[in-house]
Amino acid sequence: MLTRRLCWVPLLLALGVGSGSGGGGSRRRRLLAAKVNKHKPWIETSYHGVITENNDTVILDPPLVALDKDAPVPFAGEICAFKIHGQELPFEAVVLNKTSGEGRLRAKSPIDCELQKEYTFIIQAYDCGAGPRETAWKKSHKAVVHIQVKDVNEFAPTFKEPAYRAVVTEGKIYDSILQVEAVDEDCSPQYSQICNYEIVTTDVPFAIDRNGNIRNTEKLSYDKQRQYEILVTAYDCGQKPAAQDTLVQVDVKPVCKPGWQDWTKRIEYQPGSGSMPLFPSIHLETCDGAVSSIQITTELQTNYIGKGCDRETYSERSLQKLCGASSGIIDLLPSPSAATNWTAGLLVDSSDMIFKFDGRQGAKIPDGIVPKNLTDQFTITMWMKHGPSPGVRAEKETILCNSDKTEMNRHHYALYVHNCRLVFLLRKDFDQADTFRPAEFHWKLDQGEVAKPRFAQFFHGSLASLTIRPGKMESQKVIACLQACKEGLDISSLESLGQGIKYHFNPSQSVLVMEGDDIGNVNRALQKVSYINSRQFPTAGVRRLRVSSKVQCFGEDVCISVPDVDAYVMVLQAIEPRISLRGTDRLWRPAAQFESARGVTLFPDLKIVSTFARAEAPGDLRTTAPKSAVLEEMLHNLDFCDILVLGGDLDPRQECLELNHSELHQRHLDATNSTAGYSIYGVGSMSRYEQVLHHMRYRNWHPGSLEARRFRIKCSELNGRYTSNEFNLEVSVLHEARVSDKEHVNHLIVQPPFLQSVHHPESHSSIQRSSVVPSIATVVIIISVCMLVFVVAMGVYRVRIAHQHFTQETEAAKEAEMDWDDSALTITVNPMEKHEEPGRGDEDTEEEEEAVEEDVSSSSSESEDSEEEEEEEGMSKGRHGHNGARHTQLEWDDSALPY
Repeated sequence: MLTRRLCWVPLLLALGVGSGSGGGGSRRRRLLAAKVNKHKPWIETSYHGVITENNDTVILDPPLVALDKDAPVPFAGEICAFKIHGQELPFEAVVLNKTSGEGRLRAKSPIDCELQKEYTFIIQAYDCGAGPRETAWKKSHKAVVHIQVKDVNEFAPTFKEPAYRAVVTEGKIYDSILQVEAVDEDCSPQYSQICNYEIVTTDVPFAIDRNGNIRNTEKLSYDKQRQYEILVTAYDCGQKPAAQDTLVQVDVKPVCKPGWQDWTKRIEYQPGSGSMPLFPSIHLETCDGAVSSIQITTELQTNYIGKGCDRETYSERSLQKLCGASSGIIDLLPSPSAATNWTAGLLVDSSDMIFKFDGRQGAKIPDGIVPKNLTDQFTITMWMKHGPSPGVRAEKETILCNSDKTEMNRHHYALYVHNCRLVFLLRKDFDQADTFRPAEFHWKLDQGEVAKPRFAQFFHGSLASLTIRPGKMESQKVIACLQACKEGLDISSLESLGQGIKYHFNPSQSVLVMEGDDIGNVNRALQKVSYINSRQFPTAGVRRLRVSSKVQCFGEDVCISVPDVDAYVMVLQAIEPRISLRGTDRLWRPAAQFESARGVTLFPDLKIVSTFARAEAPGDLRTTAPKSAVLEEMLHNLDFCDILVLGGDLDPRQECLELNHSELHQRHLDATNSTAGYSIYGVGSMSRYEQVLHHMRYRNWHPGSLEARRFRIKCSELNGRYTSNEFNLEVSVLHEARVSDKEHVNHLIVQPPFLQSVHHPESHSSIQRSSVVPSIATVVIIISVCMLVFVVAMGVYRVRIAHQHFTQETEAAKEAEMDWDDSALTITVNPMEKHEEPGRGDEDTEEEEEAVEEDVSSSSSESEDSEEEEEEEGMSKGRHGHNGARHTQLEWDDSALPY
């Protein structure tokens, strides 16, 4: 092609020179020019081009050049344009040199390979015609242009799935566990194809090939690791990595083994949550075995806990009363005390008064505690924990025996362990030789055999609550109540067990046996098995669980061996209550009230409140401030309250503590009394104990010698597991005040100094505000001299009236024997009497008058009570006239007080 064009050029130039010579007029030149532009431009028939995306230059092969045979004639032999035929093509052709006919093809807008990879269109070349006015242009033939867009690696590979998951069986090597796949949006094969995959996570037993197939490089173990999570990336052929890795999760499935699936070994139980399912998602895997029936035994193992399971830890006496046991029960293993000292040397296994015997010691119960001989009916109760004996088979381990006093070789009755049996020996009428009838009763124990010889008859184990009730057999209902467990197995919904399920509980509900022939029904039945603990404050700790199974197949006895389920219930610590005693801690009472038949009520406003701290979450979740504790009230029982006498025991010749037995019996409580104090015991609500303590009285027949008597109360729940604060009370005698008539005004304007130390803040409860101590704010009214004179006159008048009825009112007050009521009482004392020091009377009076001026702002309601105070003062003066010997003493005059 190029050679041909070069050959034509001399010819065209020769023609041009020949035609240009000769000249002539303009008309002739025009005609000559028309004759000269007689050839069409010439271009190649096809072109192939390449353009890089996001670029505007097209590289053509061959180059874009148009030739015209009319050259070198101006206009006729020049190329003026290249035109592209097609709609909305992003290309244009421009002429670079008219004379040489060279052109260029370029993009008008950015080219995107992902939108279109190739373009094909028609192009033609135009000469310049006969003149400069674009007239008579001639066009070349049509040439085909094929352009290919060159790709740029601008996109990263992306995975088709954000995550992949596969399940494999342990112990196998897989050629391909799963295949991951990534794609690339680039248009070219080089950049759009994925050439490589890679596992990013290190130290995993997996590999991946270039096609995305993942395999394991070693055998996987379900026990070693049940799940693997690996990250995988991809690379295109331009080595551009994926924008985001994909997650591949591989679950390892154990080799199918029959057994229970989807159960949790540790089960936490929150106290007070009621019945809680133990295995809500458990199901049995039979590995496609043809099962005909399944028997499941669920056992709650609590033998190692205290008395065998979580029971109430109240004292034995309280439990007997709660269960309605008959009276006359003798406690043979009581808590050590001054009266019951035979258990003082024994080892205590826990706070529940469980006595531990090591096979070398015993306790001698004093004479008179138990009868010498049992009648036809009797009841012996106890808790016993006993293991294999280290002795020979003939050894006896005595628990309880009553024998002859001389040589002690003949037992009247005895309870002992022999080999693997519990034996009771009874010799009726032992004191009559002719009616001697020995008898033994044996009960088999669930324990092991003996090991090696040891010659002794001491008991080896633990005992608790060993009691004997001569003359009566306790009812089965009471015995069941005494040994009842507060925890056990339960079925949350019997209706949901379905048909064909048989179940059976043992008496203590620690063993549940279920049987069925449908695996689905059996699974649902076991999912309904729950643990329940009805104690408000259960014993925290572990409760072991065991589920054993027997599976039968058609035509076979046992076809599948199912391993036992070993789990445990963790009973969490209950919220501990804080028992608070509060009330008036100091009382003053007249001597007459101490001497009266009813005495002085010690705790008229005592309150027993139990609270617990509950954490409150902060209001703003964005803050990291610690949670604040909120106190909430909790209702529960108490089992005893002790009232102790401080500063020496009571003198029974002149003082005592008293409580009506009816107050106790109405509330099902008991009490013991001594010179050291008063003990109220029995399981009852806090309100019951409050009501009983409100009636506790103290009497003293010689209160004149009593300076102060102090008492202390302490209450307990669950036999001392939770105790209250120690509430102290001081009781004093309130003496009468002896004053003269002209000192009467000082009584009204002077506040007693010994009352200033017993103010109660306004934040106290309403019960404390109405305490037995009189109101401290002494009312002082100094409005004017006239008003003061009026008040004094009224006081004198009332003194005379009170003096006339003094004797009758005093006798009526003594006969009434009602509790002290001081709700409107105000004490007034003349400081100018006995307590004045020489030379300081005027100074004290001035200080007191200044205090009076500060209290002028008292309320009007208090001012109304001043008249009653003056009346009391007047009557106090009246009594002074009858007893001049005690004129200088401070005494309390209650002759005009309203009882």
